[in-house]
Amino acid sequence: MSTVFNFTFVPWFRSVAPYIHMHRGKTFVVGLTGEAIAAGKLQNIAQDLALIQSMGVKVVLVHGFRPQVNEQLRAKGQEARYSHGLRITDEVALDSAQEAAGQLRYEIEAAFSQGLPNTPMAGSTVRMISGNFITARPVGVIDGVDFKHSGLVRKVDSAGILRTLDFGAMVLMSPFGFSPTGEAFNLTMEEVATSVAISIQADKLIFLTEVPGIRVDSELPESEDNPIDTELPLDAARKLLTTLPPAQRPTDTAFYLQHCVKACEAGVERSHILPFSVDGSLLLEVYVHDGIGTMVVDEKLESLREATADDIGGILQLIEPFERDGTLVKRSRTEIERDISQYSVIEHDGVIFGCAALYPYPESRTAEMAALTVSPHSQSQGDGERILKRVEQRAKALGLDSIFVLTTRTMHWFIKRGFVAVDPDWLPEARKRKYNWDRKSQVLVKKLK
Repeated sequence: MSTVFNFTFVPWFRSVAPYIHMHRGKTFVVGLTGEAIAAGKLQNIAQDLALIQSMGVKVVLVHGFRPQVNEQLRAKGQEARYSHGLRITDEVALDSAQEAAGQLRYEIEAAFSQGLPNTPMAGSTVRMISGNFITARPVGVIDGVDFKHSGLVRKVDSAGILRTLDFGAMVLMSPFGFSPTGEAFNLTMEEVATSVAISIQADKLIFLTEVPGIRVDSELPESEDNPIDTELPLDAARKLLTTLPPAQRPTDTAFYLQHCVKACEAGVERSHILPFSVDGSLLLEVYVHDGIGTMVVDEKLESLREATADDIGGILQLIEPFERDGTLVKRSRTEIERDISQYSVIEHDGVIFGCAALYPYPESRTAEMAALTVSPHSQSQGDGERILKRVEQRAKALGLDSIFVLTTRTMHWFIKRGFVAVDPDWLPEARKRKYNWDRKSQVLVKKLK
């Protein structure tokens, strides 16, 4: 039994180790909905956040309290009132929000204090510090509706938050802000988390929500294994928002997406929408390649783009050593010039660090990914995976069902990322005629969901 465990544990641990290294020293802002707490998920989420912090990540946790405030209102014989997707916070609602926030902060702090034996938090010490980090202003009157004590973020004390994180503590924030005169305002968790992420230039903004992620293609059948887009480029997310009506409730597609887009536009590299209903969704999103929710990413930050004629020299310089040692089939400058529109590249500081080409075979509804190359100076930093994702997106945009590669050296890298080996006879007829039987390249195929 232990031998079987070793064979499963060791490869798994090696596969997550690069992500542990990648995220060490990074800052995550996590928005936790009140619905997650009401559903009894707090204990496991606290354990996962403690694990993430123990691996060197700095965490700001912003909690929501929509259902808890509504429960307090019902106990007072009142109904929750909303307009334009915001709560109308009268005196009773403000009292209810303050009571709910106090109870939730107590529950959250208690959850992070349980270092029980035989749990992920055994022996852990998680210090939580909260404070008046948010200055707020009133929403005011919109279309004749007075939002009373509902507010918007005016300013974030980013210096105070960063000092607290550097102290080694986790920052806990409720969706409240105060005016310079001490007046309290009820805010939304989503706006607070987004404003904080932008202000401190966090590496990730993560929403743990009641929705599984973003489903761009509404024509996908419900039985699809993975009906959400695990990665959504910022441009695609922007375009999607323009087609959606204004969000009124958390289950509306635009509700969390609008905040992810805002954060990415303001310099937060990645924003995530995760389902709290899946146990360990935080760990799966952060430490597993494909993740489980939807990640909105600003590709400009990584200079991941389609190649132009100006990139020909950089591509030649990048692939030449790999052609020389036989990893890649040699390509002439003329061939690359002819096919330059088929290439995608990653550029850092004006230097091409990675590339790949896509050659479609539309009659067979597939395409070949060729010349996938990453500079030795940036390997293990995820550039190869980002290029692969870009090529997959281009193939999907062409309406293709799969992509394939021919390789003699890197079979395991592709297999680990969802490719399966097939017989060379699988190849489209046009590609099969050019197959070099002496080279004995492995043919690997990945289906595009």
